[in-house]
Amino acid sequence: MEELDPTQYYNNRLASLASLPTSPYSQMFRVSMTFDHYREKFKGLSNGERLAETTVSLAGRVMSKRASGSKLVFYSLESAEGTIQAVSDARSLVGGNFAAVHANIKRGDVVGVSGNPGMSNRGELSIFVKEIILLAPCLYMLPKGGKNRVSKGVCHCAVCSSFLTQDEQATWRPGKPRNPNAYVLKEQETRYRLRFLDIIVNPEVKFVLETAHSAVNYIRSFLDQRGFREVETAILNSKAGGAAARPFNTHHDASEMDMSLRIAPELQLKQLLVAGYNGVYEVDKQFRNEGMDLTHNPEFTTCEFYSAYSDYHDLMTMTEELLSGLVKKITGGYTVSYHSNGYDSPPVEIDFTPPFRRIEMVNGLEDTMGIELPKDLASEEANEFLKKTCEARGVYCAPPLTTSRLLDKLVGHYLEETCVNPAFIIDHPLIMSPLAKQHRSKPGLTERFELFVNKHELVNAYTELNNPVEQRDRFVQQLKDRQGGDDEAMVLDEDFVKAMEYGLPPCAGWGMGIDRLVMLLTDSLNIKEVLLCPAMKPPEAVPPPNEKGTPQA
Repeated sequence: MEELDPTQYYNNRLASLASLPTSPYSQMFRVSMTFDHYREKFKGLSNGERLAETTVSLAGRVMSKRASGSKLVFYSLESAEGTIQAVSDARSLVGGNFAAVHANIKRGDVVGVSGNPGMSNRGELSIFVKEIILLAPCLYMLPKGGKNRVSKGVCHCAVCSSFLTQDEQATWRPGKPRNPNAYVLKEQETRYRLRFLDIIVNPEVKFVLETAHSAVNYIRSFLDQRGFREVETAILNSKAGGAAARPFNTHHDASEMDMSLRIAPELQLKQLLVAGYNGVYEVDKQFRNEGMDLTHNPEFTTCEFYSAYSDYHDLMTMTEELLSGLVKKITGGYTVSYHSNGYDSPPVEIDFTPPFRRIEMVNGLEDTMGIELPKDLASEEANEFLKKTCEARGVYCAPPLTTSRLLDKLVGHYLEETCVNPAFIIDHPLIMSPLAKQHRSKPGLTERFELFVNKHELVNAYTELNNPVEQRDRFVQQLKDRQGGDDEAMVLDEDFVKAMEYGLPPCAGWGMGIDRLVMLLTDSLNIKEVLLCPAMKPPEAVPPPNEKGTPQA
């Protein structure tokens, strides 16, 4: 039956299950311990030892089935905690015909087993089956590795193999190179749509996705230890503020009010500093109605925090401490391997050892490009100068050609490209930073920094503007940009300005994209690799893959 066409296999499996005297979908099966607990408790058994007086119950998915003659069957059972071997022989099975019981169990089925703990003669911890029950059959043929396929996507190129130990090459961990092209199920469209199947047949995916959990836990602990309070702000708002982005818009029928999904929690978090909190943070989803590419998803996770009586210098130090400590905790060191140029090329080493390099934006542009920027970057003359500069240098900027957008393109082309190891680009022009405080000693600039790693922005932070009069003026300028066609310019938020009028203490704010951080830690070139449920365009239909891991036509 295993060699049948997938559709024929599905139909035959349904017919076979329908002929059983009882339902193959069990009401309940009580497990006595997890796989981790089982391994820990019985790992000290000797080869060939079996605890005949001890009975335990485990449950898992059958990932392989192998018969040795007609009286002995070996199963590899998998759960969230890994794999345990189940050994069933005709002499020990209680209840039912041995051949009939095992004939109804196929690869992919979820089963429950009760039996005796033991160690095989070859030293593999096993459970010697007394009873095996089909709990939930799998109706499809699971993809399986052939001669040249592996279940783990550890990168085995010559460069990676040269510095990975034998154990590291067998099991991937965060910070080390990997290669999804070596997975059993490789086709991305199928993997991302059928994420449950991706996790079942590509065990490494589970560890990639769990890296986000580890990172968020570390960030929460870091901030909690420094006296920050975690809060939750509204996802639905009458106005989408706090960032330069296009929102998702909706309508609340009961209140007859247009609303937007939040694009950032910044304005609400800063109002809590007005209320008297010294430090607040939020780890949550943001929603931006923009394009999708290798590093952008319309729904993504961020961490933002705001600290009263701090400035951007303090936050640069905190950023170095947070990220270097996080990388060390999760990977065991300060460097991560990342295939920046594709999985077919050797990975680069990204070093998070502090301190991080600092690049002044305006001076850095002038030095790198060999030009002198206009002193008044808010002037029409500056805008014309930047238009001509971009055109002459072959740097394309999509309309509207605002000064902020033109500067951003030049920075991306000339400065961000130099930031492989973590580097701060600091002191942004005022025209690019509507919520940041003016620099205390550099007119026309702000106390702002962005952290770039592997040439991509990871963190954005600044000393916060706390003058309500100046804040309203900047919102008005943003409104002019919006009326000029820039639909990513910020909206005027009178509620936030009103809160500032009650007194926003001197403070600094910080935001980081969690998904991009996890991409770096897991050598993921596509943001969908680190999202449990990435946004996907509607398919015509997603057929089940065959045994080779490719979808059926």
